[in-house]
Amino acid sequence: MKQLVLVRHGKSSWEKDLPDEERPLKKRAYKDARLVTKAFQNFSDVPWKIWSSYANRALTTARLFQKELEVAEDDFFIKDTLYTFSAGDLLRTINSCDDSIDHLMVFGHNPAMTGVVNSLGDRSFDNIPTTGLSLIQFETDSWTNLKDGKTILYLFPKNLR
Repeated sequence: MKQLVLVRHGKSSWEKDLPDEERPLKKRAYKDARLVTKAFQNFSDVPWKIWSSYANRALTTARLFQKELEVAEDDFFIKDTLYTFSAGDLLRTINSCDDSIDHLMVFGHNPAMTGVVNSLGDRSFDNIPTTGLSLIQFETDSWTNLKDGKTILYLFPKNLR
């Protein structure tokens, strides 16, 4: 069995004229991350591997989750290929995960996140919001064979406020 958590980065700031990958989080994103991680801690206590896009907003969000979920630095990885807006590219990166890993948490960008959540899980969402988390479970031993996933949890900040 494999479990995949997909998290869209927190709400980002457009205040400064920065390249897309350098945009920081807004203050609200820090509060949203605390809400989501607190709710997620009540649901899952398994050891997670974290993969994150290198973009500042995604990486900062991933680091907030890493701290709150007490994920070791050895289990945290920055993947260049996660800086994508394509669901196909995102899925190819997830499919590359080593089969010895059973619990993978991925931080990235929309519309890729919404596309992958909708294509792999059994629930469909119009839009995964910023700091939105979806947990999908698969009855498989291989990341290359992800299909017929069951969406067993979704946590959106607006539902937790």
